[in-house]
Amino acid sequence: MQTTVENTAKHTVKLTIEVPVEEYSRELDTAYRSISNQVKIPGFRKGKVPKPIIDRQVGREVVHEEFLNAAVPQYYRKAITDEDLAPITDPEIDLEAFEDTAPLIFTAVVEIRPRLELTEADYTGLKVLKPDTEVSDAEIDDWIERLRERFSELEPADRPIIDNDFVTIDLKTTATGGADIEDLERTDYLYYVGSGEFGAAVDAELKGKKAGEILDIADEVPARFGEEIAGTQVTYRVLIKDVKARKLPEVDDEFAKTASEFDTMDQLRDDLRTRLHELKEREAEGVIRDRALQAMIDTVDVELPDTLVDDETDHRVQHAAQRAERAGTTIDQVLESQGWDEARLREDSRDHAIRGIKADLVLEGVARVAELEVTADEIGAEIANLAQAYGRDPKELAKQLDRSGQIVSLAGDIIRTKALDLLVERADIETEPEPDTEAEPEPDEPAEES
Repeated sequence: MQTTVENTAKHTVKLTIEVPVEEYSRELDTAYRSISNQVKIPGFRKGKVPKPIIDRQVGREVVHEEFLNAAVPQYYRKAITDEDLAPITDPEIDLEAFEDTAPLIFTAVVEIRPRLELTEADYTGLKVLKPDTEVSDAEIDDWIERLRERFSELEPADRPIIDNDFVTIDLKTTATGGADIEDLERTDYLYYVGSGEFGAAVDAELKGKKAGEILDIADEVPARFGEEIAGTQVTYRVLIKDVKARKLPEVDDEFAKTASEFDTMDQLRDDLRTRLHELKEREAEGVIRDRALQAMIDTVDVELPDTLVDDETDHRVQHAAQRAERAGTTIDQVLESQGWDEARLREDSRDHAIRGIKADLVLEGVARVAELEVTADEIGAEIANLAQAYGRDPKELAKQLDRSGQIVSLAGDIIRTKALDLLVERADIETEPEPDTEAEPEPDEPAEES
């Protein structure tokens, strides 16, 4: 089979595919057998009707149609694979007059995914800043404060309620119109002031009140209580039974023994410093990978087909709607809570789509230059990881991925990961300088821009 490729427009190619008689003869025989099994001709068993009889009784053009419908897409896919093209639209196929004694010739016009032709120098020495991973005393102090809160005790507080207090309450919720909402009734409920569990209005009204007071608070049900009642206008009747304040333990060696396996605060602080440093190093690895990829994206200039960007944008919008449904809400409710509308969602999704497509093109370009490959063992290991994550049998998952064609996508993900590893390996990485919090803006520049 011979294929010639002609660029007819931006991101569009015309393939001329010529298949010799000896190559397509088997597929033509298959078409004859298929029709032989479908028709009933006196004197012949199904599947045993000779070709000349089929031509006379059924018509050679019917056989040709059967053959072409099955064979042309097959030859088109082979040509696309042989020429290493990535279509983003269905092809427009034009078939010349077909005679089964001459080569099969047809053309396919299709819009394709662009590709970047890179060199090794393009992805070597990218300037990347690594976040500072040193741990400050203030960060350690913050973690110690969290430990103190975890090991705190509650004690009665004979004073008005303030933020971070705990109050024991009875709560009754009535919808506008008079119907009680049983799912929002609480008795002897220990409530953390500042949690916003029942909405901001409850926290705001509780502050400054004392035990024994009864409050009627108008608000709407937060989204966290589910789509059926979220947004309902209600009145919360709250009886404050008592007020409790946290009593934080002293920061001393006794606290270190209680909160950890260490005997002294110095040992606890040293351990926290080590653990926080390891955590920041792991987080920095992810930041470095993102920055290396962005640095590479910034070096290339590629015009993307609108078809490709629009499809990816639609996919991201649909994915956002599906995530909202899984969370028990709707995309409209999510957008409203964020102060967004559908137009802004599409704009944001389009920006991310463009960045994502460019990222894939960059990594695919790096993979081609570096001649990166995927082994069967690597695909098997990735399938095993997916099977474990989803509680599936690896062999069954492998069969499913193979049937759906997702093995190719999986291999592509592995290749792109390898390419990103190579970007980071070849990057010029420097530690990010600490921000100068005391720096003053230049006199002739607005402080906001500075």
